[in-house]
Amino acid sequence: MFDKVDQKVSFPDLEKQVLAKWKEEGTFQKSLELRAGRPRFVFYEGPPTANGKPATHHILARAFKDLFPRYKTMKGFYVERKAGWDTHGLPVEIEIEKKLGISGKFAIENEIGIERFNQLCRESVYEYVADWVEFSERMAFWQDYDNAYWTLTSDYIQSVWWALSEMWKQNLVYKGFRVAPYCPRCATPLSSHELAQGYRDNVPDPSVYIRFRLKKDPSTSILAWTTTPWTLPGNVALAVHPDVDYVKVRQGDEFLILAESRVQVLDGDYEVVERMKGKDLVGLDYEPLYPYSVPSEGRAHYVVDADFVSTEEGTGVVHTSALYGVDDLRLCQEKGIPFKHTVGLDGRFLPYVDKFAGLHVKEANPLIEDDLKARGLLYKAGTILHTYPECWRCKTPLIYYALDSWYVRTTERKAELIANNAATNWVPAHIKTGRMGDWLENNIDWAISRSRYWGTPLPFWVCEQCDEQRCVSSAAEIGLAEDADLHRPYIDAVTLPCTKCGGVMRRVPEVLDTWFDSGSMPFAQRGYPRTGKREFEDTFPADFISEAIDQTRGWFYTLLAISTLLFKQNAYRNVICLGLVVDPKGKKASKSRGNVLDPNYLFDNFGSDAVRWYFYTSTQVGENYRTGDAALRETVQQFFIPLWNCYSFFVTYARLDNFDSSQPQVPVAERHVLDRWLLSRLSGLVDSVTAGLDRYDANEPARKIQKFVDELSNWYVRRSRRRFWKSQSDRDKLAAYQTLYETLTTLGRLAAPFAPFMAEAMYRNLSEGKSVHLSDFPEPKPVLDHEVESNMALARQAVEAGLAARDSARIRVRQPLASITLPGNPLPEDIAAIVREELNVKSLVFGAAEVKLDTEITEELRLEGLAREIVRLIQDRRKKLGLNVEDRIHTCYVADGMIVRAIEKHADYIKNETLSVAIEPGKGDGCDGEQLMLEGEQIWIGLRRT
Repeated sequence: MFDKVDQKVSFPDLEKQVLAKWKEEGTFQKSLELRAGRPRFVFYEGPPTANGKPATHHILARAFKDLFPRYKTMKGFYVERKAGWDTHGLPVEIEIEKKLGISGKFAIENEIGIERFNQLCRESVYEYVADWVEFSERMAFWQDYDNAYWTLTSDYIQSVWWALSEMWKQNLVYKGFRVAPYCPRCATPLSSHELAQGYRDNVPDPSVYIRFRLKKDPSTSILAWTTTPWTLPGNVALAVHPDVDYVKVRQGDEFLILAESRVQVLDGDYEVVERMKGKDLVGLDYEPLYPYSVPSEGRAHYVVDADFVSTEEGTGVVHTSALYGVDDLRLCQEKGIPFKHTVGLDGRFLPYVDKFAGLHVKEANPLIEDDLKARGLLYKAGTILHTYPECWRCKTPLIYYALDSWYVRTTERKAELIANNAATNWVPAHIKTGRMGDWLENNIDWAISRSRYWGTPLPFWVCEQCDEQRCVSSAAEIGLAEDADLHRPYIDAVTLPCTKCGGVMRRVPEVLDTWFDSGSMPFAQRGYPRTGKREFEDTFPADFISEAIDQTRGWFYTLLAISTLLFKQNAYRNVICLGLVVDPKGKKASKSRGNVLDPNYLFDNFGSDAVRWYFYTSTQVGENYRTGDAALRETVQQFFIPLWNCYSFFVTYARLDNFDSSQPQVPVAERHVLDRWLLSRLSGLVDSVTAGLDRYDANEPARKIQKFVDELSNWYVRRSRRRFWKSQSDRDKLAAYQTLYETLTTLGRLAAPFAPFMAEAMYRNLSEGKSVHLSDFPEPKPVLDHEVESNMALARQAVEAGLAARDSARIRVRQPLASITLPGNPLPEDIAAIVREELNVKSLVFGAAEVKLDTEITEELRLEGLAREIVRLIQDRRKKLGLNVEDRIHTCYVADGMIVRAIEKHADYIKNETLSVAIEPGKGDGCDGEQLMLEGEQIWIGLRRT
């Protein structure tokens, strides 16, 4: 016997009941045990950082990351579902700085100390673990947290060291002096993929045009443009394109040189007095703007040729300060131009730059403009709005800054990176050749070192005497225990003897880019190669990963890069790249906008199934999700309530009739045409959902399930109600029960990976308490009947056309009509009968060019129409009185005229439809009634339960 179903269900409460049952029975663990020893489906969890609480966008990624492992488990695969935690890096450090009320490296090293600071960082990454676990369980994202990997553990760090040592052996690791994006607040460079994580639009910056006066002719200046005035004290050269046309123009008493195609930047009238090519300007000396970059040896402050000079903006002349631009440094190194820093690692001018000493570069910009203006060197100034990079964690504007960093030579394996990416299945497909493909085509070497504290220490030791370098691969190699704490400052105290000169080798002070940690998880989660060799080989590469689009140049790239360099293949075969969660107006969620949705609010008001379903169905993968109350409310109303109502309908009548699902099946061929149609549609649905999930498409399968539920509710159940209502338990009624039972249990299994809570609640009740997540995914049955499906589709089109004709004639559907003539060929009688009932006509004729409705209403037809309206009034009254569907009633009425005649003529019909044992005139004893209007006439209707 099925448990009674509450039609007015609270989905959030239902989910909590299911959660309790899962915990009580250990359902997740059972799902793992059930498939142990079976072929693996490998899923990698992209590790979150648990030093902050989860947010709504985490539901999105985890909805997709849960869907496919659930599906594959139900298909018979063993899916490990190992959880992981990303524990290192700037996000953690910045939070600790905020809590301590400090900012910057000086305070960390001198006020707090590295040991205490790192201890606080370690503690903080555990702070919200319980919140994350609870959040994940609440949305049914099943993960094995008891065996999670942590990037801070010694075994994990040693695996990362091993990876670096393997790259070291391949000569892929080097120390280089390069210009890199640099955060002056965090005092550390960023890698190119980190740079891609943070940009701000419409940032105002100076736009200044500067006169660089020629030494031999001070009345002539070369005009250059920059948006970074702070780099001007470090200017050492001007670059022109050798093949571009330049002009010398007269304005008043001065002469200016710029590209001919850029003369529109000049203010006022001018006269062209000379034309030349860029190569004709090469070698001209000009007066330094400031004395700070004048070399004691070597030549600077002259015009050089460069092929990167563009005439799309500015003046066609590039002001070059070697240490603050990638092209600038390369050019100056090629030309042998000497240079030195004017700005320190804190983003402030060095003491010897006396005019601006101690000022942050952004603070100095207006002062430099004023100084140049006072000296007659500022031609004009303005402001531009452009997209500018910022630190992806602390939001400080970045600068480009030359410094020593450790790099991995990814450019040497560029062709392999591109080939391995091409062999990967991307969803959506355009990401492969678009966002990811472009990134790889423009690949630059990976800057892996960070001048910070809480991270995997770089395993590089350098001799103090001879500069010999060494990369270690394990704790044992340097005499430490397997479980030693390898973080700073303890590792900094480890010295090694130099095998080359006998001197002392000390570890370099930097830590590793935290993205290298997360990109190493395929092997580091096993402690490979020291341990877990078999586990790694069995679980590499992953069959599936998924994150949002911002990870294309983050985790997706680092996984690809590290695995390509180490194992010559990608770390994943299939990847779903999701869009971002935005508010209903398309704005990115942020606290400052007040549009951040609390996940618990969504779970408590709509249920996590509804949020998941919305993410699967609302938009194509890769697009953004406009998420809000209205959208989620609509999701509940359009899918969950109709499905629940069908389920509730079945259980209600199955309980009344003591339906036994184990009874011998009525052969499908002998069932009602509606049953045969529904089972055919169901078999096709199973086939298409399976095919979609096999190609990592969540959208179409979920949408097809929703469409099927609409057909189930609004066509099958509505058209079949009388088959369940009728009192006799005949073969047709049994067939209807068996059809709907099979449909609902199959739907439960189909929907289980998408909506795990509701599917579980339905399936458990329909299958004697068995968990749907321990069942097999359904297989298509050989009941496809394309002819029945085609004819039923034509029937539904005919009904739609007929209802439109009724609507145009303003004749309600409850009013029977004599006939309707429809276009098309005749339908089989069993399907034509459905059309007649739907359109409430006595006769159905096909073959007309257009719909023709017989609108003549005889007295007999009118009485029948009134009887149908009376049925509606009685049913409404039943609902108001809270009667159960099985309750028999005694119906009383007070009326006259046509209404009385209708009741008398159609009494049996009214009694059958409303479960009335009697229908009698007068206000009978105990009848609870009300006065109503029906087609302009009054009627009192009262009911009492018999």
